[in-house]
Amino acid sequence: MNKLADAIPASGPPASPSLSRLADLLRAHAPVDGSVEQCVPGVHAIRASRPNADLVHGVQGSSVCIVAQGAKTVLLGGEAYTYDAARMLVFSVDLPVAAQVLQATPARPYLCFRLDLDAQRIAALTLKVYPDGPPREREGRALYLAQAGDAIVDAAARLMALMDDPPEAALLAPLVTDELLIRLLRSPIGGRLAQIGQADSGTHRIGRAVAWLRDHYDQPVSIDDLAGMVHMSASTLHQHFKSVTSMSPLQYQKILRLHEARRLMSTGMGASAAGGRVGYVSASQFSREYARLFGNAPSRDRPRQQNAV
Repeated sequence: MNKLADAIPASGPPASPSLSRLADLLRAHAPVDGSVEQCVPGVHAIRASRPNADLVHGVQGSSVCIVAQGAKTVLLGGEAYTYDAARMLVFSVDLPVAAQVLQATPARPYLCFRLDLDAQRIAALTLKVYPDGPPREREGRALYLAQAGDAIVDAAARLMALMDDPPEAALLAPLVTDELLIRLLRSPIGGRLAQIGQADSGTHRIGRAVAWLRDHYDQPVSIDDLAGMVHMSASTLHQHFKSVTSMSPLQYQKILRLHEARRLMSTGMGASAAGGRVGYVSASQFSREYARLFGNAPSRDRPRQQNAV
């Protein structure tokens, strides 16, 4: 993974007061390595004290991730997205990704704020921010990088600060979350973010197809039926799905199956049982496709549950 290590951004100027405050709050609310969901559902503090030796695989839901300290690379298919302090990574739909922390030490751990995105809330706020309609943006990948401006970082820090007082958070967190989403909608990525909540956008429709595949990953899928569910032709679904996720619907389903099998194995289930549970009839096909994705045959892999982002 040396090529990923070479992608570490050069050190920039000193962190802003808002970014330093966000880092301090994340450090306090994620006292050990891992992803810690806070008292407000959908708000997470993520910490890593050392770089990853290997890629960490997982399926990341629709969310915005803001790095306060350190650096990380996320891989979607053959594409790499490297982000460091004051940059954010947005997931418009659920995506199977691999990730590697690039910069982290026990003294200066990788620290990341994550907010899960609600399509209905984004749709409601889009109407307020853009009463005449949001900026028209070309629909592309459901994963994109952007600079997190000071106002966005400050809103994230104030949201994290509420986690010290759960009763106050219950009252105020929805307001601060709305502020953060409004600032995101008014930022240069606002048009793309708005697509998450627009029922007629390709991103929203692919998100519905993705949700169906996640709920039925272990069942045979008919592309014609899936296209009908999201009001697209089969060819249009295939084109848009690949544009948004970098893979076809059937490839996406296969990766979901393999991720779920790996999760089951991490709980102690045997490889053959895990393969059968997720829909594989052929043990040899399961072993071959598992090794292609994760680098080891199921019998030699030792999966551990980790958060990819």
